[in-house]
Amino acid sequence: MTRFLARRLLNYLFLLFLASFLTFTLTSYTFTPLNSLLQRNPRPPQAVIDAKAAELDLDKPVPLRYAHWVSGAVRGDFGTTVGGQPVSEELWRRIGVSLRLLVIGSVLGTVIGVVVGAWGAIRQYRLSDRVITVLSLLIISTPSFVIANLLILAALRVNSVLGIQLFEYTGETSPNVAGGVWNQFVDRLQHLVLPTLTLALMAIAGYSRYQRNAMLDVLGQDFIRTARAKGLTRRQALFKHGLRTALIPMATLFVIYAILDPRVRVT
Repeated sequence: MTRFLARRLLNYLFLLFLASFLTFTLTSYTFTPLNSLLQRNPRPPQAVIDAKAAELDLDKPVPLRYAHWVSGAVRGDFGTTVGGQPVSEELWRRIGVSLRLLVIGSVLGTVIGVVVGAWGAIRQYRLSDRVITVLSLLIISTPSFVIANLLILAALRVNSVLGIQLFEYTGETSPNVAGGVWNQFVDRLQHLVLPTLTLALMAIAGYSRYQRNAMLDVLGQDFIRTARAKGLTRRQALFKHGLRTALIPMATLFVIYAILDPRVRVT
């Protein structure tokens, strides 16, 4: 077992090295960090540009730059941006944004998805169930970035009709927000609505299908009929016994998706 775990660990370390090296190399040859200087008008002197390149190690070969980056990354130092800001601070800020979106979107998507799925199972093959099925499959088959852009177009239309900037769709906050803590909270909320709604819709569509199937499996079990025979109403039998049992596999599914869902990434 120890040898197996050691081999797996070495395999993961090699994959981590390979992925980071390829990403670093492709990024180095694709992006030009000094564009902010090169595109200024008037353009800074070449000596200033060369000094900035030397400060960022851009005048060295890519393997040496990668080795320097790795030596700092293992200590938690990811270097600095062209503007002189520590990359680690920017990274933690973006991780905070992603976690906020993940938590709110996942909670809303899970709760609403479970309710919608259970409702569809209870009303199997009725109009509401068919509408839920069609909408869920439509959302599942649509890429998340397409849904996000459709929501942006809808938000632009709503803002135009209302004549106010109700929904924001760029950045985390608006610059120079005045008026105290409440205005800052409202501004963050306006920026948070559209991306959170995108994640929530994707989660609702997926979880509702799983919950519907789990609920249908439970509704055909003997203990539901036994509960009805003992005098429980249909509502009591469904919610006290059926829904509780159907939620057990959903709890496992939620943990798996929360850990492995590819839509969760630093934004």
